[in-house]
Amino acid sequence: MVKIDERGRMTIPKQLRVGSTKAIVISAGAFLITIPLPMKPYEYAGSWLPSRRERKELKMLAEKFAAEDAIKRARRRGQI
Repeated sequence: MVKIDERGRMTIPKQLRVGSTKAIVISAGAFLITIPLPMKPYEYAGSWLPSRRERKELKMLAEKFAAEDAIKRARRRGQI
């Protein structure tokens, strides 16, 4: 069980903590799925995720698709 404060922040129990890191949080209905990320994911993934594109280009594409997805979701919800 975790505690969520009035600002929406979550306190993770000590036995589950993975140290100071970033994480991906995925909404799955009434659940949240949290996936910790390595400090340098591009180095970690380099051995098993080959790509012909440079890291900068991949980041730019990811940001572009995330922005497009956010706009689609906002339109569906009538927010824009």
